[in-house]
Amino acid sequence: MQKIRVALLMIGMCASSFFVKVVKGAEGSKISVSNLYIAQKADGIYGRIDFGNEEPLSKDVFRSAYTGFLNLKTAGKVGQQSSIITICDFSLSSNVKRLWVIDMDNSKILFHSLVAHGQGTGDEFARNFSNKENSHQSSMGFYVTDETYTGDNGYSLKLKGMDAGYNDAAYDRSIVMHGADYVCESFIKCNQRLGRSWGCPAIPREISAKVINTIKDGSVLYIYYPNQNYLAKSVWLNKASQISEQDMLHQQLMVANAKQNTATGNNVSQAVKSTTDSNTYQGVTLSVGTQQ
Repeated sequence: MQKIRVALLMIGMCASSFFVKVVKGAEGSKISVSNLYIAQKADGIYGRIDFGNEEPLSKDVFRSAYTGFLNLKTAGKVGQQSSIITICDFSLSSNVKRLWVIDMDNSKILFHSLVAHGQGTGDEFARNFSNKENSHQSSMGFYVTDETYTGDNGYSLKLKGMDAGYNDAAYDRSIVMHGADYVCESFIKCNQRLGRSWGCPAIPREISAKVINTIKDGSVLYIYYPNQNYLAKSVWLNKASQISEQDMLHQQLMVANAKQNTATGNNVSQAVKSTTDSNTYQGVTLSVGTQQ
């Protein structure tokens, strides 16, 4: 059984070309990985998510969210054990559910909900974004969730913007996640659009406490909008992604475990044979390619 797992681990690594750059013997060392590898890992997680009968999250949006998620981990902005990401796709109509809370480790949707944008950002569709005080506009980009508090909007979650010039003023602007009565289907029916906030990603009152308690204290929130300037300049989307050696091997073993029940003696033998010429790294045989 162990041989099957090792063989399948080799298959997964051979299928994902990546560039290894590690400080030898360093504690908690990181592996730099290619864009191709990241895209393959994101697509693997995405493919295992059950979106049910509802409109799925865009694969391209998920890829960019996953890239930022890994880079924020590498930078120490979120804990290495963090597996929760919240994605808001503000390219979509506010009349549809465009917020997803996803457990990356288990490829599972925890919440799928309506979410409001700011009054200054647009009516049904988001158009304008700002990082300025009193703009009443939403701010795009990556955030890290902080502590909770109870204020004028009830139980709320503080947010720290991670993108300089795009959302790093969010904390001082009091841009937080909170529940709101205007975020509901009945408001849409009466007004032909969802209610709007003063820039906060407001969610339905009835689920707000559950969502906030799930994502509080150091998880990633990504507010996506197809602004080409932001997508080209965000450090979290455009730096070389890294993962820990432990995470990389853990991910490959998860794939191997999922496949082992379908493996046959013949393809295992072939897999072992195909890895004969691979390099060895810290006692584990790795197939190392070039950076894409």
